[in-house]
Amino acid sequence: GACGGARQSNSMNPMRMRMDPLTVLRDFTMRGELEKILRHDTDFRFGDEYTFPSSLETAYRSTKGNRYTLETLVHYIRNHHLKHTEYFQNTLALGIPSVSLPDRKPILNYLQGIIPTTDSIEYLPEEPSIAEDPSLNQQQPSLLPNSDDVVFQAQEPQLDFISMIRTAEKPLKDRQSLLECKNRDFYSVLVAATKREEERQRMESHQRKDGLVAKSRLMGSSDDFGDELGYDQTPKPKMHLKIGEGVPIILVPSAFQTLITIYNVKEFLEDGVYIPTDVKVKQMKGARPDCVTVQKKLSRDRAVTAYEVRDKPSALKPEDWDRVVAVFVLGKDWQFKDWPYKDHVEIFNKITGFFMRFEDDSIESAKTVKQWNVKIISISKNKRHQDRAAALEVWDRLEEFVRSRSHS
Repeated sequence: GACGGARQSNSMNPMRMRMDPLTVLRDFTMRGELEKILRHDTDFRFGDEYTFPSSLETAYRSTKGNRYTLETLVHYIRNHHLKHTEYFQNTLALGIPSVSLPDRKPILNYLQGIIPTTDSIEYLPEEPSIAEDPSLNQQQPSLLPNSDDVVFQAQEPQLDFISMIRTAEKPLKDRQSLLECKNRDFYSVLVAATKREEERQRMESHQRKDGLVAKSRLMGSSDDFGDELGYDQTPKPKMHLKIGEGVPIILVPSAFQTLITIYNVKEFLEDGVYIPTDVKVKQMKGARPDCVTVQKKLSRDRAVTAYEVRDKPSALKPEDWDRVVAVFVLGKDWQFKDWPYKDHVEIFNKITGFFMRFEDDSIESAKTVKQWNVKIISISKNKRHQDRAAALEVWDRLEEFVRSRSHS
């Protein structure tokens, strides 16, 4: 039948009506005969000894409370060598519920015979027939493993409603799948959190009836830049702040012939490490990012400010330009085509400029840039330990500029 005969073992508990699929799977695992377990439609055939439905719930209860199905355990014991992330992605692709990370080792030890049993194994004292009709308060027939006759055993039905509910539950997500956050981007979470904080500060400002608008954490109350970044919970509003609402923006060139691009800016500014763009492009999987978030992590500042890095000025709305605080320049005039400023003087008054170069490049390459109000940052082609100092130069200039702009 679907659940198979059970005349192969004398050691089975007579309380169980059929041979138990968990015990059978353990026997086949310990004998090294997993290849004899074959899928046939919706059943698993264990050699020609037993057949069980693949969706049958076993006696092994997970740490989350649900019982593992036979399909889950057969798939796991065949793939237990995979790292958990690979295994989990494999189960997702196949649509099979996975074994959770805390359960992996105990299940493996039990099925391989390293441990004789575990507290996670729970056999229901009553068969489903009682759960289906609780009114049957009478002796239930039980088929003994080595008997062809039906015998009656006096069993007082003990209805465990919680177990009955858990048996019917089918968990859609476990802690592991939630933590892995497949195809999730936390940049939107950061932006939303920043906007909420700004809104809160604006509300406080109105409540004080001073008629002024409190700005984002960048423009906090103290002249000490560390305190400006959100640690003073009641920032005093300033008279007229020039930086627009929201996360400040740094622009980088979209051309590959520049040292800093949207591909490698994060490692340079956050970690103080220069990685050539072509190397980063090969490492990256998927589409080129439209926007990257960077934070200053190189110093011991108490506060961490977020900046958006973008490389498509044409996509900026007028209100976005108010947030632009810095630009990495190519040294070519065409980079500023269609910018909402009349010339280089206006651009580099309102936005701080950086030009990245290799220290042994010819002076000629920076000739145009030297006529602009731009900070030239030199890095070595080979000595990566010097990158950190160059990145800190950028941060010092950027923070000084943001301070002066917010106080103007």
